[in-house]
Amino acid sequence: MSDSPAMPSHIHDVIAIGVGPFNLGLAALAEPVADLDLICLDENTGFDWHPGLLLEGATLQTPFLADLVTLADPTSPYSFLNYLKATGRIYAFYIREQFFMLRAEYNQYCRWVVEQLTSIVFDRCVTRVSHDAASDTYLVTTRAPSNGAVHVYRARHLVLGTGPERFVPDCCQDLDGPVFHAVDYLDHQDALAGARSVAIVGSGQSAAEIFHDRLVRLGADDRLDWFTRSPRFFAMAYDKLTLELTSPEYIDYFHALPEHTRQRLSVAQKPLYKGIDRDLSAAIYDTLYEKQVHGITGVGLQANASLTDVQQDAAGRFHLSLTQTEQGQAFTHVADALVLATGFSHRVPDYLAPIADRLRWDGQNRFDVTRRYAIDQAERAVFVQNAELHTHGFTASDLGMACYRNAVILAEITGREVYAIEQAIAFQTFDARQQPQATPDESLRREG
Repeated sequence: MSDSPAMPSHIHDVIAIGVGPFNLGLAALAEPVADLDLICLDENTGFDWHPGLLLEGATLQTPFLADLVTLADPTSPYSFLNYLKATGRIYAFYIREQFFMLRAEYNQYCRWVVEQLTSIVFDRCVTRVSHDAASDTYLVTTRAPSNGAVHVYRARHLVLGTGPERFVPDCCQDLDGPVFHAVDYLDHQDALAGARSVAIVGSGQSAAEIFHDRLVRLGADDRLDWFTRSPRFFAMAYDKLTLELTSPEYIDYFHALPEHTRQRLSVAQKPLYKGIDRDLSAAIYDTLYEKQVHGITGVGLQANASLTDVQQDAAGRFHLSLTQTEQGQAFTHVADALVLATGFSHRVPDYLAPIADRLRWDGQNRFDVTRRYAIDQAERAVFVQNAELHTHGFTASDLGMACYRNAVILAEITGREVYAIEQAIAFQTFDARQQPQATPDESLRREG
């Protein structure tokens, strides 16, 4: 008797893999579409968005209009404003007069949307994706972490939304004790409580939030240090013309650039999306000043500091080897606990191996993502969410452009524009070839 699961006869239009904010938004936008059969699979038992970073008072860095659905469909029942109305908080939110929702509140909102949808299936870890040539469909095999049960699903289209994985430097892979990634920060408060010295390595908003949280509670006998390889502690660029880089026109421009140019820009643009909220930066400075007034000075901030190695002594303390990159000067630091705010990196999921020959790859073995977010050779069946930084720019991870991307993906899958897709929103021009050309006569008339 075979233990193999039965092959499904039902064909879904779409299987979305991973229930993060991006695929959850896709599912919410797909829910009212009568002729679209979408199912969304996730290995977890429920939705919980970065619970280790839900610090008290922490907010999103995008306005509340950048929820799961509003920028594609302002009338959607799954909007954040509808969530506030349903939970009796819409007037309180209005009186609060804040453009940015609390991060914990965003997590609650997403959970509320999950409860409204019929297409979300948890406890399904995808182990294999294959292609059935006879029906031109994809078979998605899953294992239930709760009991090991195997299920197989069939669909005409796939949307990959498993997201990036936390990045841990090689020198930190085999360390023991109180060393952990920033995304798990709140889960390790007991370990941190016994540490007299804490070192934070990394940059961006998460590093800043954790640093501020530790700084507020810093005592006279404690030590807190923050090392970043960035040349300075960048503030997030919120000016309006810069925000036009999150626009369809800029995506068009960026996608059309040569691969090496896109790579260079991706590095240069990191401060635009990995910076620190200006209010938080100000709060850090003010807290540093207050601590100094009270004689609490065991704090260090060091930019241009690249971590090269970490060793542990017999007492379990971490000996960090760092280099000041502008000076080429090596130095060391010792800490009881180590927080790695080192971000995330993309890895091609192992479950895609059986269909690798059907996908598009660039010269660095990354997804070669089309302008309309497809990665299959036919450019119509397999799509990605937040895996296109190298092809579409930093809008890949931007919550504000998620609705736009989902509207494009739905249009590609259905063959029609289910939700209106903006083609042009920016005042500025990015492509010189699109500049209006004045004739000599027109130029003379303007001078006259």
